[in-house]
Amino acid sequence: MKLLRVGSPFNEKAALIDKNGIIRDISSIVKDLDRDTINFDTIKILNNINLEKFPKIENNVRIGSCVSNPQKFIGIGLNYSDHAKETESSKPKEPIVFFKANSSIIGPNDNIYLPKGSIKSDWEVELGVIIGKKAKNISENESINHIFGYCIVNDVSEREYQLERSNGQWDKGKAFDTFGPIGPYLVTKDEIKNIQNLNLELKLNNKVMQNSNTSNMIFKVNHIVSYLSYFMTLMPGDIITTGTPPGVGMGRKPQVFLKSGDVMVLKIDGLGSQKQKVI
Repeated sequence: MKLLRVGSPFNEKAALIDKNGIIRDISSIVKDLDRDTINFDTIKILNNINLEKFPKIENNVRIGSCVSNPQKFIGIGLNYSDHAKETESSKPKEPIVFFKANSSIIGPNDNIYLPKGSIKSDWEVELGVIIGKKAKNISENESINHIFGYCIVNDVSEREYQLERSNGQWDKGKAFDTFGPIGPYLVTKDEIKNIQNLNLELKLNNKVMQNSNTSNMIFKVNHIVSYLSYFMTLMPGDIITTGTPPGVGMGRKPQVFLKSGDVMVLKIDGLGSQKQKVI
């Protein structure tokens, strides 16, 4: 099932894409996709309804983030060995954890606004994991029972603030408004045969910058969910973005960073695509 939120900013409503690719308004049953409705009871309800009875929505409608106001937006750093190498960092022995601000979240095709004075803003295509059931101290084998679905995340990062003005804390470079495009839709886990075998790609101005596969993750999805549940209780609607593959701007020689007018296009197998213009 592909679930999404459509409408103007702060006025989105829940929708889904049916088997014919038609967007359907499900807000009469599920008002929004948030911490109250992203759970397995919602899936049961929708599976028992004739989806073709829901009203159609035009395909040109704005798409918002596929999750509204999560309790937590958690990032995992340096989770692809080639990305660690290109940034001249050591391969981590356990997951590196940081947080992105909820206020950074935008729709998948909304504009990215560079912070005032920014000269080192960068791109990061990533697999997002959405929690659907409360998780605390769970094992790796239990993780899949707590995962609701998956989505694309662009973990936009301002490298000067992240690394040069951070004193070891990455959050300042990760939390800016518009630095968290999510979507276009949330794909329930039953639709993804093998989450550790998905191709990821990011193009900048039609040039491929990142091209990898989730099989290259250092820490796999089930391990990440289990690991995080030791340090914090994961709640329905929480978003975990699982790290980016090589090809970011800071790892290039010479380095390349985002500038006004740039266009990014992100794709992950089975999870759709995003497109953002930099302002």
